[in-house]
Amino acid sequence: MKLPLQSEYCTKSFAYLTVKDRLPTILTKAVDTVHRHKKTFFEKYGQEGVEAEKRAIGLMSKLRNELQTDKAVIPLTDEFPDAAQWNTYIERQQAALGPEEFPSWFKSSWLFMECYMYRRIHESILLNPPICDFDVFSEAKIQSFFSSQDAILIVCTYLQELQRKIENFEESQLKDEFMLLMQVALWGNRCDLSISGGQDNSQKNNPLASLESLKSFILVDDSERVWNLLVNNWKNKTSQTTPIRVDIVLDNSGFELVTDLVLAYFLLSTQLADEIHFHGKSMPWFVSDTTRRDLDWTLKNLQASNHASLSMCGNMWEQNLHKGVWVYHDHLFWTLPHEFSDMSQDAPDLYSELHKSNLIFFKGDLNYRKLTGDRKWSHTISFDTALQGFHPAPLCSLRTLKADIQVGLKPEQAEQLTLSDPQWLVSGNYAIIQFSDPNPK
Repeated sequence: MKLPLQSEYCTKSFAYLTVKDRLPTILTKAVDTVHRHKKTFFEKYGQEGVEAEKRAIGLMSKLRNELQTDKAVIPLTDEFPDAAQWNTYIERQQAALGPEEFPSWFKSSWLFMECYMYRRIHESILLNPPICDFDVFSEAKIQSFFSSQDAILIVCTYLQELQRKIENFEESQLKDEFMLLMQVALWGNRCDLSISGGQDNSQKNNPLASLESLKSFILVDDSERVWNLLVNNWKNKTSQTTPIRVDIVLDNSGFELVTDLVLAYFLLSTQLADEIHFHGKSMPWFVSDTTRRDLDWTLKNLQASNHASLSMCGNMWEQNLHKGVWVYHDHLFWTLPHEFSDMSQDAPDLYSELHKSNLIFFKGDLNYRKLTGDRKWSHTISFDTALQGFHPAPLCSLRTLKADIQVGLKPEQAEQLTLSDPQWLVSGNYAIIQFSDPNPK
């Protein structure tokens, strides 16, 4: 099968609508958020804070005009450590087009332009001290967390009850609970504020009660392969064995982050993993993506809760970070526009770090787009092929579908889905648990 070329991005036709509709909405909300904090900036920094607020809004307003009028992409001018890498990437895009054309909002790939917009929003804040550490998406993330409180309480209570019984579980029971918590983490990915344009998209229903009815919406289900990898590592572990390591490349904060932490704690407490490494973003990203600040805020708010299950989870998870059995990483590569097949060349240190893992979970839509290069793949091409050589370790994508790319489907599966639900690729109603092992036994 002929592979898609670099220029054949799967979402290019969708980019125009995205730029014209969703991205300006997100930018407008960011501007409004900064403006509403004018009084706070004044109280904290005096007139200097007010002037910084005006300049930041001016830069974001300029950015909104650029994207709405299809202006050429311009280099970054801040001194954040990734600026040089970003500008090199922009130069590469320019070189690929030739001297007469320039990368621009309506013509370049959706992946590039969407990442570029969020990076420019961050630049607008960075260039304006003393407000340069302000998170323009923090309010939306906090609101989503509190709107999902009932669902968070349910999964945390479930974990607490599970802890009391887990020592007496047989292997089949461990498997059942792992499958359940992996599905909870999977469907938690629906809570994506970048897809909803920053509108409330929190988890309102009981996340455990709906799992059985949602199974038919999992289009690719490699759960058995994931379990077999974990349990075989567990069975073959000896005192001399290198600790079993599981990595989770995070997506959204709020309810989804809690489900990821629940899954991580289960893996640790059952000794299916000896250490968990989380990978988040180094800056506010795609509205609701997890940063270290979001993780710390979540743990502190759980610890302060009046509900025993929430406070206990917050305390246990905080202890795991202090003990070093949970580790948080925020490599700059995660907020570059590169597809992951570039990682071994453009971020060899990160690739080497992931190579230490026994299993990597990649959460969410953006990670899936970067795993597959956001190309126009046939729906039936294998996941292994679409990864284009990105195989640092066995990996599993947990994703609800919100972008028009999906590989690894059975023949005619996509056509049947299109007939029954024309929006199946972007609605978030369908999901995958998709596994790839570079060295299958």
